[in-house]
Amino acid sequence: MTANQPKKMILSASITGLGQHLGAWMVRKGKVSDYVSPHMYIDIARTAEAAKLHNLFFADGISLADGGTTRPAPALDPMLTLALMAAVTDRIGLVATASTTYSAPYTLARGFGSLDHLSRGRAGWNCVSTFLPATAAQFGGAQLPDHTIRYARAEEFVQVVMKLWDSWEEGALVGDTASAVFAHDDMVHEINHIGEHFSVKGPLPFPRSPQGRPVIFQAGASSEGMELAAKYADVVFTAQHLIENAVGFRAEMRSRADRYGRQLKVLPGFLVHLGATEAEAKARRRELDDALGIGADLDRISKRTGIPIDRLELDEPFPAHLVGPDEDFEGSVGFRRTLVSLAVRHNLTVRELLVRYGTGHHCIVGTPEQVADDMEEWFKAGAADGFNLMVDMLPSGVYDIKEMLVPELKRRGLFHDDYEYETLRENLGLS
Repeated sequence: MTANQPKKMILSASITGLGQHLGAWMVRKGKVSDYVSPHMYIDIARTAEAAKLHNLFFADGISLADGGTTRPAPALDPMLTLALMAAVTDRIGLVATASTTYSAPYTLARGFGSLDHLSRGRAGWNCVSTFLPATAAQFGGAQLPDHTIRYARAEEFVQVVMKLWDSWEEGALVGDTASAVFAHDDMVHEINHIGEHFSVKGPLPFPRSPQGRPVIFQAGASSEGMELAAKYADVVFTAQHLIENAVGFRAEMRSRADRYGRQLKVLPGFLVHLGATEAEAKARRRELDDALGIGADLDRISKRTGIPIDRLELDEPFPAHLVGPDEDFEGSVGFRRTLVSLAVRHNLTVRELLVRYGTGHHCIVGTPEQVADDMEEWFKAGAADGFNLMVDMLPSGVYDIKEMLVPELKRRGLFHDDYEYETLRENLGLS
């Protein structure tokens, strides 16, 4: 991009279950079993790449601990799903979530390094610290480690993974059949890491991947999470409902990263319900809400805030005074902060908050022009380098992004016409 070219926004699409809205599985056309079908994921991958989205992003809940059998979970292993998608695409980035709490660094480094090779440089790792206590039962543990221990483990975990990705120097693989030299032994190094949480010898069994390292994504909003992102992440996902808070968060993250001599991109999550007319968009959202019922949304707000569900009166002001300190909360601090700030700023009742909350992210219901207006305002205000679009219903929401939203963003000169580079790292504008 030259100095005279306008800055373009990054667009990521988040793929969860059968849609980000919890009522999507009851409204969408198609079999409920589509969320474990290869055909839907192949279709989504091809559609998203045709839209020139920078990457697809997969959350991972590991177990049924969050929603049980009430809805389709993020069920399939994201790495295997993205490997399938890599085989039917050429340019779109492929980002999978993997936990530092319940993974081994060597296995994770090998898996993402393999995906980066097989996709020719399009892999990304969303680095998370698991916060659902029930997940511990799947890994032989009776209790989830506390927040401080999880983040101390996460930092050492990332350090080990990066050392493993760097264990082959550039040019170590030779393949000189005439002299029978496969690789330069002195350019392949054991990492010999011995730390508080891990002891890993290394190296990885294959050379550096096409990007050098897969792109690291991170979404922590606690102080520890933000510092981890500043040190190691390339892209930060965030939940923000107010533009002024989003501007402040991005400035804070850039300042923290600058202290380490690093740059990063910040992508707030936007849940979009699109329609050719505003009435169509509202009807889409209303159908999803009616299918779900209000009880499920109340339960989610209760879990997001730590406020007992019986203290949430629909037509009373949201009881912000019942929110405890961050250090005593085991859930996502980022989701809770943005939800509470939205309710307090606009003096919302619980019912009004349910409408505005967007299942955790900023929600826009409207035409492509209306959605693009909001995105343009945030982008030009310095609130975002782009957006992680939370797809409301699959696969129709991806079609709508391709057919309606992307053309409008291109018309405004806000989104690229095509991929410029081969790797995800380069297409994101990262060094």
